[in-house]
Amino acid sequence: MRYMTDRKRALGLGAGGTGTENHWKMMVRSMIMVVLAPLFLITLGLGLGRPYEEVLVYFSQPIPAIIMALSLIVGLIQLMYEAQEAIEDYVHGVGEKLMIVAVRAFCYTLIAAGLFALIKLAL
Repeated sequence: MRYMTDRKRALGLGAGGTGTENHWKMMVRSMIMVVLAPLFLITLGLGLGRPYEEVLVYFSQPIPAIIMALSLIVGLIQLMYEAQEAIEDYVHGVGEKLMIVAVRAFCYTLIAAGLFALIKLAL
């Protein structure tokens, strides 16, 4: 039995129609994290162990603040989509929808709180 039409096979789309697109988005976010993770660790490492006033001065500079903000945003969005994939695989029905909404709300709340804290620290 063939489940895909010739058009779907030619376009590389499965039954849902978005598998390839989601895969590429996931790959792009992963590649961005490959670059951001070392930058994040270096930036965080340079800020650790300093007195509070020096940390304020360090994170008020644009480069460390931008690296921290990008790492926070991309990392949590990647986490959100990875958690959504796991939920879709193992939870079904109404529980699936509720858990996806809860994970998305939690991740966006963490992004907002992290950016607020970074802005408070930088300004």
